[in-house]
Amino acid sequence: MPMITIRYAAPGEGAGTRAQLAALASRLAAERLGKDPGVTAVLVEPARAEDWFVAGRSLAEQGLAAFWLDIKITAGTNTKDETAAFVREAFAAFGELLGPLHEESYVLVHAADGHAYGYGGRTQEGRWAAAHPG
Repeated sequence: MPMITIRYAAPGEGAGTRAQLAALASRLAAERLGKDPGVTAVLVEPARAEDWFVAGRSLAEQGLAAFWLDIKITAGTNTKDETAAFVREAFAAFGELLGPLHEESYVLVHAADGHAYGYGGRTQEGRWAAAHPG
């Protein structure tokens, strides 16, 4: 049940980029982190390349794209190697989709405690306890 937020800017992006980014992030979460796509939510928010600055220069000036991907998962459900693979592959795949990326593009795998994270009015810890009585 990850929640993924993607903020991105890309000079000259094509039609359908938002849906492609959402599908890509959901697929990577399933393949690299073992997350169920049936309960994965993705919010994609475009930004103008003229409004995204790195080292005092806009992405538009630099002719580069950039993104910020934040995925919230339950702590303890993934290894460091799985997380590193997700970060590495997200950067590579987003570069293929958005075009040349500024190195200052970020992926944050935010692992929250099960008692502090949930959906549908129930925490992940509560869901686990209900599924494993006794």
